[in-house]
Amino acid sequence: MRILLAAVAVLAVVAGCRGEVPGDAHPAQDGFAIEDGTRLRFRPVLSELPAGPAAGSPGQRQSTNRATQEAAARALPCAPGEPDALDGRDDPALPLVSCDPAQGTRYILGPAFLSGADVGWVEARFEAASGGALVALSFTASGARTWAEWTGSNVGKQVAMVVKSRVLTAPEIQSAITDGAAQITGKFTLPEARQLARDIAGA
Repeated sequence: MRILLAAVAVLAVVAGCRGEVPGDAHPAQDGFAIEDGTRLRFRPVLSELPAGPAAGSPGQRQSTNRATQEAAARALPCAPGEPDALDGRDDPALPLVSCDPAQGTRYILGPAFLSGADVGWVEARFEAASGGALVALSFTASGARTWAEWTGSNVGKQVAMVVKSRVLTAPEIQSAITDGAAQITGKFTLPEARQLARDIAGA
């Protein structure tokens, strides 16, 4: 599934609001404040390896050597429920070999450039116009500045949202995002979008 991250013109955020659309079976939104800002990290995707069986020992998952990173990525176990040896103890200033257990995709990621402390709010919304669901993020003032600079220089590239050393999602940047808000879109059901929002928030 191709996941995109797009700018939004307006993002209305109401703390603690979980509204219902009259006559609609879908909740209008499910919003969450970030529970622990140190857990969520935004890392650039340097390389992506397709799903496949692990081969060898994961070794040094935070090496700065590309050959070592690729060997670690090929060897990293990546399956739902598979425990992660780092389990959130990765150094945000170093690269990271990680994976998305739901997709089975392995990633070589760059150092983190934002954390959950830079995100004010995350919510899942059902969009009646499109008939689909999305996840919306709202950044703090300082986070918005860093986000605008990074997305402006990385259109067409992916950013990984990592919690406890595992990739939750790695959407592609569609455009520079300068208004402090963003939407993660894909073929989400509302329960899938709600779960992703919860995971991002650490709720």
